[in-house]
Amino acid sequence: MNSIGLVEVKNVSKGIVVTDEMLKSAGVNLISSGSVCPGKFVTIVGGELSAIHAAVDRAKLIAEDAMIDTFVIGNLGDSVYEAVCGTATVTQRKAFGIVETFTAASAIEAADAAVKAGDIELVEVRVARGMAGKCFVSMTGDVADVKAAVEAGAAIAARQGVLINTEVIANPHPDLWEAVL
Repeated sequence: MNSIGLVEVKNVSKGIVVTDEMLKSAGVNLISSGSVCPGKFVTIVGGELSAIHAAVDRAKLIAEDAMIDTFVIGNLGDSVYEAVCGTATVTQRKAFGIVETFTAASAIEAADAAVKAGDIELVEVRVARGMAGKCFVSMTGDVADVKAAVEAGAAIAARQGVLINTEVIANPHPDLWEAVL
């Protein structure tokens, strides 16, 4: 999937209505939709870029003050979709980087910026499930690439005021890999 849009709202009931309106207003495909901690609702759609813009614009109108965050990405970076879905394939175990955020949208945007900034592999994009609404992006690659990718992802979240923390581990212990993969 090359173009995606995301809408994150403060409550489940409004999230369901917003998702329905998004699907009815534009020819988009539902990628993911559901509640996340702490009682927020996240919807991700894919399709033609113009349709995604129309669906996200419709969501903004319907959600009103329940809106937390949105994005539209027209040229999604390699493997971001797979990392969000939990199907990313990791072929290397080098340096390990993490960007932690407060919103699902910022985590996915950080992942997109990271893969475009360095020669890295995404390990995972964890979107607010079982983490009190927090999200994180994890990645691996050569130390310099991971540092560049973490900085690029962190810059996105920092601009939005939702960056929690970043870390880079140059040489992770083998047992750590078993825990995170």
